[in-house]
Amino acid sequence: MSPHEPFPLYHPADVRRAFSSDDATRRFAKVAQLEPGSRVLVLGCGPDGSAALLLAREMGCTVVAADTDDALLNPVRERVRAQGLAEQIEVRRVSLDALGLADGEFNGILIQGRVLYPLKATLANMRGLLSKRGRLGFTFPARVGRFAPKAAIDFWERRVAGPLLLPRELLQVVEGAGYEPESAESLHDAELDAHYRDIETFLSSVPGSQPASLREELALHRESNGKASVSYAFVVGRRKEQGEKPPASRDRG
Repeated sequence: MSPHEPFPLYHPADVRRAFSSDDATRRFAKVAQLEPGSRVLVLGCGPDGSAALLLAREMGCTVVAADTDDALLNPVRERVRAQGLAEQIEVRRVSLDALGLADGEFNGILIQGRVLYPLKATLANMRGLLSKRGRLGFTFPARVGRFAPKAAIDFWERRVAGPLLLPRELLQVVEGAGYEPESAESLHDAELDAHYRDIETFLSSVPGSQPASLREELALHRESNGKASVSYAFVVGRRKEQGEKPPASRDRG
C-alpha cells in the first residue's frame, strides 16, 4: 500500500468547506450548549472566519480563530476589525504540532470541513484543551453506503491512515477516547455533489496534475454517479470524566 497522505489533508483555501454554513455553526452551538462568555476554539478557521464571527456576534462567545498561515488569517483580522469584534475574537497563528493553548481552556472546539489530524490524534489532542463537559465538533471522512468500491476504500484508507468507518463507528471511537458521543451527520448526496462541483471549479484553474490527491478524490466521486459510498461526517462529542455515570435513558425507561 502507498504511504498515507501527510496531515492535514489538503483542502483549497478558496473552496467552501463542508459543514461551514451558518446553520451548521448554529447547530453545533446548540448541541455544545454555548452561551455568552463561553470560550471557543475555531481551529482551521480559513480566510473567511465566518464561524468565529457568528459565535461572537450571535452567541456572545469569546473565540480564538486559529490557522497555520498568516495569508489565511489576515482577511479574518480585517473582518474582525470591520465588525467591531476585536474584544471577543483573538486571531492566532498556530502550529498543528504544538498549538500552544492552555489545558481546559475551551468550552467548545470546532473544526469545520478540514481534516487536520488522524482520527485518534484529533480526539487525543483536543480533549485536554476542553474544559469539563466541553464539546468537540470535528470533520472526518466516513463510509455512508452499504457497499463501497475497492478503489474508493483503498484511496480513503490511504488518506486517513486507517480504516474507513461508518458514522456510528466514528461515534464508538469517540466514546473510547474519553467523550460522550452526542451526534453525527454526513453530507447527503446533493450536498456532497455541490462540494465537489466547487472543487472541480477550483481544479480547472490550477495547471498541471497537482494537487493529485484532490483530483483522484474528485474522479472517484464522479464514478459514483451521484450515489456516494464515502462522504464527510461531522461528529460532536462531550468531554467525559473517568467514573462519570452514563446519561439517563432518552426513552424514559
